Amino acid sequence: MRLKKWQIFIAGFLAVIVAVGYGIGAYFVDFALKRGNDTDPLAPPAACVSIHDKSRKTPPEPSGQKEEWREISPDGRQLAATHYAPAQPSKRWAILVHGYGRDQSYANDYAEVYLQHGYQVLTPDLCASGKTEGQYITMGVKESAEVALWAQKIKKQYPDAEIALHGVSMGAATVLMAAARDDIPPIRAVIEDCGYTSAYEMFSNQLGVIFGLPAFPIMNCVDVVSGFKTGSKVTEAAPIKAVPNIKAPVLFIHGDADKLIPPAMMEELYVSCNSKKDKLIVQGAGHADSMKTDGEKYWSIVFGFLANAGL
Repeated sequence: MRLKKWQIFIAGFLAVIVAVGYGIGAYFVDFALKRGNDTDPLAPPAACVSIHDKSRKTPPEPSGQKEEWREISPDGRQLAATHYAPAQPSKRWAILVHGYGRDQSYANDYAEVYLQHGYQVLTPDLCASGKTEGQYITMGVKESAEVALWAQKIKKQYPDAEIALHGVSMGAATVLMAAARDDIPPIRAVIEDCGYTSAYEMFSNQLGVIFGLPAFPIMNCVDVVSGFKTGSKVTEAAPIKAVPNIKAPVLFIHGDADKLIPPAMMEELYVSCNSKKDKLIVQGAGHADSMKTDGEKYWSIVFGFLANAGL
């Protein structure tokens, strides 16, 4: 059957629309999620230049004994983490999870405090970060599966381990999603510091801030293309959907001056949580700066919460 001219025109027009949509989606997926550039294959995504606090330096490495841990992800990637041991043996563990475009070294200052309080500490490099393989960050999807895998490894090697999860920014979103997974061992407590309700909503906000562009239809293209390029859609990175399923106590922390992830997102997460919960709003703290802004109050609340959770 021969197509009429108008049918050919419409088919061609739709093909152009699809091609343009894919091109737009691919550009922003690579901009926000792809690791590496022409000079450094391990460089964080290009978007990090606009988002990261350039004044933040890598904290010194924690004191005490350490050992490198390795695992294989469900999709066959090499995973890397570091285990730090306190001066005295302990069954209390903290898995500390770094943020977007960072690596495990940015959890060093948190690790030092946990070690001083007698915790065993594990600091993983998340998907496409540090020594962990991967080309694309998935904003908590593959990352939460990795955290579950590390928790399984801890329980296998240390059956009496009592584990807390503590994440900052994307790490906070990751630990919320991890704690709700069916394949994670029982978790005693979750500390989420400035996490987002969903990566889709967070990126939609930043699209306007960085580029002055509307979310529609760009984010729709990004969502579809991210499924092809990264193995998971941006819409799948949605802690707001995971939080109601968490059974462990959750402490929500946010700075009231956070301009990247608004405090209102923390309130949404808090309301959606059905387990035992508490929250801390740090006055004057920007994104991921609550611990530095008021460390004394931060750690007092954190360790008080953990003590109430039996840690």
